[in-house]
Formats: sequence, structure tokens, C-alpha cells
Amino acid sequence: MPSKKPLSALILASAMLSPLAMADIKVGVVTSSTGPIALVGIPQKNTVALLPDSAGGERIKYIPLDDGSDPTATVKAFKKLIDEEHVDAIIGPSGSGNAMGVIQFAAESGTPMLAPVGTAAVVLPMTEQKKWVFKTTQNDDLIAAALVDNMKARGVKTIGMIGTADPYGENWSKVMKGLTEKAGIKIVADEHFQRQDTSITGQSLKVLMANPDAVLIAAPGSSSVMPQTTLKDQGYAGQIYQTHGAALDPFLRLGGKAVEGTILAASLMLVLDEVPESPAKTIATDYVDRYTKIYGTAPATFGGNVYDAGLLLQNAIPTALKSGKPGTAEFRAALRTALEHTTEMPATQGVYNITPADHSGFDERGREMITVKNGGWALLK
Repeated sequence: MPSKKPLSALILASAMLSPLAMADIKVGVVTSSTGPIALVGIPQKNTVALLPDSAGGERIKYIPLDDGSDPTATVKAFKKLIDEEHVDAIIGPSGSGNAMGVIQFAAESGTPMLAPVGTAAVVLPMTEQKKWVFKTTQNDDLIAAALVDNMKARGVKTIGMIGTADPYGENWSKVMKGLTEKAGIKIVADEHFQRQDTSITGQSLKVLMANPDAVLIAAPGSSSVMPQTTLKDQGYAGQIYQTHGAALDPFLRLGGKAVEGTILAASLMLVLDEVPESPAKTIATDYVDRYTKIYGTAPATFGGNVYDAGLLLQNAIPTALKSGKPGTAEFRAALRTALEHTTEMPATQGVYNITPADHSGFDERGREMITVKNGGWALLK
């Protein structure tokens, strides 16, 4: 005669099979913690441990995957999360090109995608597919407008550009063309390169021959360094600007003296000790302190983009739960709608006001004018 299971074991087994136990909100996180985009992806992967573990009385389960910086692997990761894990939302991927290649899968499955990438092309122009995407970095035009204002104030009349041959660099060329025309600044050279290139001597020589007053480098992560060091090695003495894609400490270490004096507009996370008190500063300081305690080093702003994605979901989930249960299409649709109505929510990168037309939601509170001074970041005075 088979032995009877203890009552406690039966209760435990029943709980494991109950709908309540299976009701965790599941969030996929796709990062490039290996490969060419790793300087961006590593702090993003590390940040998963700091994301909110509950919202609206429900637990949040994160499922992290590494795409190795490979767009094909990004597609596989998204399909796995959507088709096999049945996630309620996805944070990621790390790269702009990788993100452009998976928007269709997020849209077709009705899964909100929070993209911590640089290019505004993931949300602009708004389309039926892109309405499922929310961008947790500042749009290019917000950053570019600050740079162009600085150029104009310094009397810059001509600029050269060197950018990556991908959605990030291409969108920056488009945005800068419109803003510089209005400011009376002429783009005299606009060169592009692949992130994996080991030399851009040809492109930099073309920029030098155009003799611009200033140069803007539009490249994310470690790819932002080589154009600047090459220009300096070739004798360029004008002002060099960078985008928020260069806003990470390895840029300082890899660039050394060649990046001294660089001007960029980027997150307040780079200069927390110098900015005035604000809700965003409080949140950013807490994030940096917690990250540093675990990993022994401060996070790059790219990690903050993933942290903010977690805060946005935490803020939206209670509202979405009124329309459906986790794991259902109704919940995912309600989550998308709730994200789209985020109002005055402070986070590490600034303050979010997301609308149906603006799925990034930053204003001037999402940027600071920064320079490289004595090998470190400093507010531009």
C-alpha cells in the first residue's frame, strides 16, 4: 500500500500548481554583454540585479539573455522570450541596429519593448509597429540641440562629422543637418565607418581636408574613441564634440589625452556631485551607490537606461493589472497604454513624460552640458 504524503507536502504541491503561483510578471532582458557592444551591454546586464522585484502586489521575474552583439542572435532571443517564455515585456537590446531588427516581433506579438538604445529611429517617426517601443535614452534631437547651441555660442561656422554606418550614426546625420541649417552652420564633411573597423584614416583625412571649425563624432560606446584619437594624431586642433553615446568612463581611459576638452550633452549621472538637488539626482545617486556596492565600480549611464526601464514598468504595472492578468494579451496591451501615459516620473536620466506621439519623453531636464577635464567628467561652465 503506497505511503500517504504529509499534508504539508500536498499543500506545497498545490501552491506550486495554483494560478496565483504562476502569475509572476515576466520581463525579458536582452543585452550585449559580450561582443563589440559589450561596454554598453555589461552595465546593462549587471543592472538586472537591481531592478524592482514587485509591482502592484505581483512579483516580477526577469529573464536575462545575451545576444553577443549579434543582430541575428537578438532576433533569436526575442523570439524565445515571446514564443517560449511568454513574457509580458522586454527590456533591450543594447545596440541600435539590433533594436531596429526586432521591432516587428514586439509589435506582432503585442509585447511592450523598452529599448535602452541611442538612435531615435526606434520610436520616430511613430508607426503602428513603433507604438510598442519605448526608448529610455534621450532622443538625438534633444542632445543635438544643446550641442548646436554651444557651437553657435562659440562662433562655429563649419563642422565635420564622423559617425557609425548604422541607424545611430545615420540618424545623427539627419538630425544635425536640420539643426545646423537653422543655426547657420555648414556641414562640410560627413563620413561614416563600421564599428568593427580597425582604422578610419581615410575618413578622418577627408574631414581634415575640409578644415572644419569643429568636429562631431556620432558613435556609441567604444566606437566613439577611434575617430577622435585618429583626428588628434593627424593634427586636428579644433573643438571636438561627442554625442551621449560616448558617456562612459572607458571613453576617458581609452582616449586618454586625446579626449581632453571634449564637449558632449549627456545624463546627469556623469556629474552627480555637481548638479543641484532634484528627484532625478536622488534616484541616480541611489542607483549608482547600490551598483557600486555590488560590482565595485560605478555604472555607465547605459546601465541607468535599463534601470529606468524597470522603474517605468514598475510605475505602469499597477494600472495595467486593472485590465488583465500577467501572461495575457490584455495585460500586455494595458501595459503599453499605461507606459504611454507616464507623467512627471523622475529616474536616473531625467524626468519622463511619455505621450502617444513621444515614446522617449525627455525634456531639458534629461541632459547636461559636460566636458572632459583633467581626465574626468565635469559640468561645462
